[in-house]
Amino acid sequence: MSISHAPPPNEIADIGGTSPSTAPPQPLPAPLLEPLPSTSTTRHRARVPRWLRRLSGPLLLLLAWQLASASGVLTADVLASPGTIARVGRDLIADGSLTSAMGVSLQRVALGVLLGAVVGTVLALLSGLFRAGEDLVDASVQMLRTVPFVGLIPLFIIWFGIGEAPKVAIITLGVTFPLYLNVYAGIRGVDAQLIEAGQSLGLSRWGLVRHVVLPGALPGAMTGLRFSLGVAWLALVFAEQVNADSGIGFLMVQARDFLRTDVIVVCLIVYAFLGLFADFVVRTLERLLLQWRPTFTGQ
Repeated sequence: MSISHAPPPNEIADIGGTSPSTAPPQPLPAPLLEPLPSTSTTRHRARVPRWLRRLSGPLLLLLAWQLASASGVLTADVLASPGTIARVGRDLIADGSLTSAMGVSLQRVALGVLLGAVVGTVLALLSGLFRAGEDLVDASVQMLRTVPFVGLIPLFIIWFGIGEAPKVAIITLGVTFPLYLNVYAGIRGVDAQLIEAGQSLGLSRWGLVRHVVLPGALPGAMTGLRFSLGVAWLALVFAEQVNADSGIGFLMVQARDFLRTDVIVVCLIVYAFLGLFADFVVRTLERLLLQWRPTFTGQ
């Protein structure tokens, strides 16, 4: 009896009729995840504090300024060196002239911002909440805001004299219009679906204003307040150079008469830091009042 021999393994056909030896090679499975990029740059950036990164630009500018002054490229009659400005600022603080001027300027700005915020917010509420208020208020405000408030200084001097009233009026006018525009845009920018949802829940008109419209307009109001504070310091610079006998602007006028660029730069630095502090206060207030609103903070 003959015994049949089984074919060798390489001759056994698969189901599709193709032997394993002749089947095309299967590609290797792709990795499920791409290799992660090197994180050395990210880790290096994470190790550097953010406050230090933010200070790097001003510090480099200050260093370039000092080098230009030390090398003679920037002469003292054009712009004093940072070392000279620091010494002059220390002397002005020591004799009390700078602190006294800062107190007077802060009082003017505070009163002007308060009056401008009240006037701008009230006008925005009337124009944003009521169609009749919009018809009566908005056109007049839009015309007045196109007039440069600096050009109204002669009229303010004629109307209010040369005391504190025209200076506060200039700041008030500079604050009113940016705040009005942002509050008005915030009110009119509230989602109509939120209004309909409030009405379906049975909220009255005052309830809609209190619980829907005003919270929705609050981000715009905070933006308007920040912008208004910047305009307030700009208006203060013009106001304190018109028949002023005190304040930071008065120091600048005196320094201009005596060609003291160091004193002028000290006053400008004080203006800048006061404006930066005011902006920091508003941003802190914004974070407290707008905790319910998630925002993009950058990558």
